[in-house]
Amino acid sequence: MANIIEEILKELPSEAKISDTYFEGANIILYTTSKDFFINKGDVIRKVVSSIKKRIELRPDPSLCMEIEKAEKEIRKIAPEEAGVSNIIFDPQRSVVIIEAEKPGSVIGKQGELLREIKEKTLWVPIVKRSPALKSQIIENIRGVLYQNNDYRKKFLNKVGHRIYDGWTKKKKEEWVRVTMLGAGRQVGRSAVLVQTPESNILLDCGINPGIPEGPGAYPMLDGPEFKLSDLDAVILSHAHTDHSGFIPFLYKMGYRGPVYCTAPTRDISALLALDSIGVSFKQAKKNLFDIQDVKEMVKHTITLDWEEVTDITPDIRLTLYNSGHILGSSMTHLNVGNGLHNFLYTADMKYLKTRTLDPAHTKFPRLETVMIESTYGARDKVLGSRKKAEDDMIKIIEDTAKKGGKILIPVLGVGRAQEVLLVVESAIREGRMKKIPVYVQGMVWDITAIHTAYPDFMNRDLRRAIFHKDENPFLSDLFKKVGSKKEQDQIMESNEPCILISTAGMLNAGASLEYFKKMADNPKNSLIFVTYQGQGTLGRRIQDGERKIIFNEEGRAKEVEVRLGIYFITDFTGHAGRGELIKFIKDLEPRPKKVIVQHGESSGCLDLASSLHKLYRIETVAPKNLEGIRLK
Repeated sequence: MANIIEEILKELPSEAKISDTYFEGANIILYTTSKDFFINKGDVIRKVVSSIKKRIELRPDPSLCMEIEKAEKEIRKIAPEEAGVSNIIFDPQRSVVIIEAEKPGSVIGKQGELLREIKEKTLWVPIVKRSPALKSQIIENIRGVLYQNNDYRKKFLNKVGHRIYDGWTKKKKEEWVRVTMLGAGRQVGRSAVLVQTPESNILLDCGINPGIPEGPGAYPMLDGPEFKLSDLDAVILSHAHTDHSGFIPFLYKMGYRGPVYCTAPTRDISALLALDSIGVSFKQAKKNLFDIQDVKEMVKHTITLDWEEVTDITPDIRLTLYNSGHILGSSMTHLNVGNGLHNFLYTADMKYLKTRTLDPAHTKFPRLETVMIESTYGARDKVLGSRKKAEDDMIKIIEDTAKKGGKILIPVLGVGRAQEVLLVVESAIREGRMKKIPVYVQGMVWDITAIHTAYPDFMNRDLRRAIFHKDENPFLSDLFKKVGSKKEQDQIMESNEPCILISTAGMLNAGASLEYFKKMADNPKNSLIFVTYQGQGTLGRRIQDGERKIIFNEEGRAKEVEVRLGIYFITDFTGHAGRGELIKFIKDLEPRPKKVIVQHGESSGCLDLASSLHKLYRIETVAPKNLEGIRLK
């Protein structure tokens, strides 16, 4: 075992009776055959943690654990009925029991008293997880994959721990940090940033370009001279949108077996989006980049973190994720490299404004020298209007369209904007600012909304308070109706009732939104509201640029559709920070960085924002192109 284990064991008394030691990633697990030490000696472990400065967890040796059948009865007896315990899963190899409940707080009890009782009576380590309030097949499937692969996961996490800790005391001959753009350099799409030190190779995001279905511009530039898949230590995924996550399953197809670090909602949503891409390819009779097995491999190798949870990921890099305010679970990546050598922040996509779903991006860090910031709306002409006006405008368009007897199509990305729009409509109707109107939610948007109900901890303070303290969850409103089949979709189109249709894809390049658009386009009573960025080459961008006659391929025959419905753009709903937010974010950062790298924006926007930040704050700025490397230290 690594030297760090020897150091820990030296600190423990003989009564600890440690029977085995394991790594679970950066966490160090000690198994004891002493019942008394397991239950009563937490203070001893806390002292060792304070000395070693690493996360250590004490668990009972499996031989101590109560028999599974008896333990389950005991847990169900201790957990109150209102907790809504839905599932109890035992992991005997790790001495862990996972309790899935509608109200986790009721299982935990005041100051953790019920959790302690479960631990003391069963001698299992209880972990409580929230069951989604809306049934979510994807969460069930993901948890199933993890539970079915417990043995593999244990070995995999131990291997990751050895990579981190073996030789943790070795002296480094040289120290440097370099970042290389493998995608999103002066462009939006296929985000991928390689971070290298003499010891480590880390990939920040690995996405596709949604505006380019295939070809050289569609995927990250992993054939660059700096990148070798066999040398890759870890992938850190900022959030689930496919321009950041869509290429990760392909890494596993090509043989990568290292970890992906992200939040739990990001894991769930990115897996759902990956599976959806397989389904879309199948419907279009195209070969997909990867298959279901590759997505399962991604899930098996994901290590989830909470915001502000510090963890080592290689011998010389420590990772902390912080809220980025963009979509559910989206994170900024803070890397502490070396022993104080350099501190790097990758914002990925961010929002520096409180929205109906999320709190604004985090700005206070222990140390910070370099920031890599997005610039989707970084150009001078990308100053966003007020959120209130955006909401008022949307409500007016909906009301005016409904009065004419028309339907309103709002194409969305499955996550982020979709839930924001749902909350705007729910709030307007509940508060009497808008007449009641049915809201039809299609496929993936419904599934992702269900995922939101499983992770209220990642939503803003107001939503958390409503869900935890008032038992009010706006996502469960009876306004929202799930569309589950093509037949239901056709029935909605055939009816004369005004309604709101919320479906993917946000750029009209696929999915139910495209099918709705084909049937609604030629009716001037209807309205189309774009609330997301329209990427180059997509149908949405063509409509934005003024194209009004669209030719579709219908069963092998060309069909021209004249676009006569009302077209509206409300970009102020964006989950990206506008130019003013980006500038204020840099101003509010504590501590102030010495260098800012601008990426994830069209070329003019990247250069414009970089120039403005330099002039305003006298900070060194750079807007690198793809394959350009920057030495940070």
